[in-house]
Formats: sequence, structure tokens, C-alpha cells
Amino acid sequence: MKIKTLTLVAVGALVLAGTASAQQQRGLGRADTDGDGRISQAEFVTARTARLTEADANRDGQVTREEAQAAWQANRAERRGEMFARLDTDRNGSISQAEFEAARPERAGRGGQRMQRQEQRAGRAFAQGPVQIEQARSRATQAFATLDADRDGYLSEIERQAAPTRMREALRERRAERRASRSASASE
Repeated sequence: MKIKTLTLVAVGALVLAGTASAQQQRGLGRADTDGDGRISQAEFVTARTARLTEADANRDGQVTREEAQAAWQANRAERRGEMFARLDTDRNGSISQAEFEAARPERAGRGGQRMQRQEQRAGRAFAQGPVQIEQARSRATQAFATLDADRDGYLSEIERQAAPTRMREALRERRAERRASRSASASE
């Protein structure tokens, strides 16, 4: 009974926490599909829109809230299996206390906040109705232009490392522009 409870707790903790290395693999690093050490605009846009394309069950070019939820549930089930397999290092079908404890540094409580942010973004994304994949491609193309500092058409490792900072700066600039626009409209 204790092992079963521990197993359920372990899987639940990992679902919430995830791992930094897995996030890196899912992120920009995984976008380098040809393995040349840099990411082209096509690779970047494809990687940024892949989940939407996969979630578009009826292939109509848009993802409804229902399609997104179904895809999220399928992805979540897959991640649970992967997490369990990572914890079950002796491959005996259960997770011992030692296996659970050994994985503790990997689980360092980042996941809960990350999931909360993802849910908030998803809520905002679907507030206006279905997400249009073509609009997502356009936004991904704009994001690539923001990240490609040397304008050579590829993201190098240095540009990839600078990506979070550059995207935050671009977001701050857009927010400032919107505030200025609203202030100008209000004073007219």
C-alpha cells in the first residue's frame, strides 16, 4: 500500500514539476531538425506551430478549445508514462523510496508555476475563439526576426541562449507602445 501511494505521489509530483532538461529538448534545441547546430526560420516556425498543427484534429487550420484540451490530455498521459519510466530505474514496474529520493533534485518544484502560466496563456489564447494556425505562424516568423540578432537567417547557439532576454525586451517594448497608444487615444 505504501509503495502504491508513493508511486502515485511520485507520478503526480513529476507531472507538476517536469524537468529542465526535458523543457530544453522540447524548446529551441529540438527545433534543429537537420542537426547543423543552428535553427533556420523554417525550423523555428515549424517547431513553434507543431503542437497547434498536431492538435488540429479536423485539419481546418484552427484549434478549438476542445481540440486543445484533447491534445493536452494525450500529451499529459504520455509525459506521465515517460516520468514513471525515468523514476523506475530498475524497471520492475514500481517506484521504490530510494528511486523516488534519487530523482528529487530533478523535480525541484518549478512545474506548478510553469503549468499555471501555461494555463493562463491558453485561457488568453482561446478568449477570442479558436486559435488560427496561420496567425501563429506569422507570430512565430516575427519572433524569429526578433531573435535573429545578426540577421543571417539562422539562430546560433549564442542567439538561442539570449532568446529569453530578447523576447522579454520585445514584450516590454510592445506593452510600452500599447500604453502610449492608449494614452494618445484617451487625450484626444
